[in-house]
Amino acid sequence: MKRAASVPARIVFPEGEDSRVLQAAVKAASAGICKALVLGRTKEIEALAIEKNLSLSGIQVIDPSESTWKKEFADLYYGLRRAKGVQYEEAQQLSEKPLNFGALMVKKRICDGMVAGATHTTADTLRSAIQIIGPKPDASLICSFFVMTLQQKEFGHDGSMIYADCGVVPYPSSAELAEIAVLSAQSARLFLEVEPCVALLSFSTKGSASHPAIEKVQKALFIIKAKAPNLIVDGELQADAALIPEIGHSKAPTSEVAGKANVLIFPNLDAGNIAYKLTERLAGATAIGPILQGLAMPVNDLSRGCSVDDIFYVTAITVIQASAVAR
Repeated sequence: MKRAASVPARIVFPEGEDSRVLQAAVKAASAGICKALVLGRTKEIEALAIEKNLSLSGIQVIDPSESTWKKEFADLYYGLRRAKGVQYEEAQQLSEKPLNFGALMVKKRICDGMVAGATHTTADTLRSAIQIIGPKPDASLICSFFVMTLQQKEFGHDGSMIYADCGVVPYPSSAELAEIAVLSAQSARLFLEVEPCVALLSFSTKGSASHPAIEKVQKALFIIKAKAPNLIVDGELQADAALIPEIGHSKAPTSEVAGKANVLIFPNLDAGNIAYKLTERLAGATAIGPILQGLAMPVNDLSRGCSVDDIFYVTAITVIQASAVAR
């Protein structure tokens, strides 16, 4: 919260007619972490604000269907999508959809980031972000991570860790796994403010088993070493070997990572999603995310079951991402 307030950014909330989103936008603006721009029908948002006893002072409400940017955004969307067969009339309609309109605001740098997904699926949010904003120049993949904050301070960096990918890529190839690891290491530096120590997880530690799934992780390590030779990374490692010094020393005595990991890279989405939910529910951890990484400008996806606080925290993270893009 302190870091976000020190670098407030312009954040667009495309789902302004949802009471949770409107409350979170007002809370974030009041806390000084962002300038909030809320999309939706003006009368409905104003009525919702009265119902929830919210002040809209400092909140910019924009109805895409009445915006002065309609023509400019239709032209921009058509230019981005005509190669995919989108006709101009269709572009006019699609550019006014809240997710697309919000992404176009980010594309034009009217806003610095977007927070969406309270009423839209992850697929919808990702589609708008990828089609309109696209990946950053040095990224070949859009993926996600969670910031996990644990009560057990001996793990990770004072109890904080990065889990990836837990939300986007179902069955990453070796090259994709390597990209997830490199992007997650960058996110660890940004959000944990610590040098990343990356563990590529598996059901095997350093050849204790043989299987094509293990070979995929081993190949990913080879790719990472070539791509980011200074990154502290190792694999394949079992979770206990990655986290617990005694076990790490026993199973992988020469590893720089074993027993010290603060970034955990899961071999597939099944493992990552299950792991973060188990950590959250059984270990009492706080899970913040999924936070998207690899985009040229920050867009973050919410769970449709999110709370006002969930949206508020993701907004703060989006602001910090935006500050990194600005640098």
